[in-house]
Amino acid sequence: MSGVYYFSFMKIMIRKGVKEDLPSVLELIKELANYEKSLDEVTITLEDLENDGFGDRPWFWFLVAEDNNRIIGLSFYWIRYSTWKGKFLYLEDFVIKKEYRRSGIGSKLFEETIKICKEHNLNGMIWQVLDWNSPAIDFYKKYDAEISSDWLNGKLTKKQIEKMNELL
Repeated sequence: MSGVYYFSFMKIMIRKGVKEDLPSVLELIKELANYEKSLDEVTITLEDLENDGFGDRPWFWFLVAEDNNRIIGLSFYWIRYSTWKGKFLYLEDFVIKKEYRRSGIGSKLFEETIKICKEHNLNGMIWQVLDWNSPAIDFYKKYDAEISSDWLNGKLTKKQIEKMNELL
């Protein structure tokens, strides 16, 4: 899957991500984390991304948007299985570099991600968005997305799991 789109004076290519893209991917992950006021939470390394995305069993995939061979957008996803509904694309991160936002590039990248759902016969696409991130919420609502406030997120960190395993 790839597409070339023209925006004003830009020629934007959207394509499947490859291993060589990972330094730029990590940069975008950190840009998003910084925007979400959580940069200190990013502990993933380039080596982790290489092993987890391009090892014997990939745990994730991604699309990138490029302007003049510079990666300016990222759609980072994996397949989640729901015992109620089956296979879903889980959109882990979706980010466009700040200077490229509100130009339509995000829409094209999001739409290419939606196409992956059809290609893989998935039952839908899900993601999380912070309740204060109204630009993102408004973006998703353009696609008639349901934004739920019913579910609360739970998690245990690796450190918490290790501590619990010591007690078990």
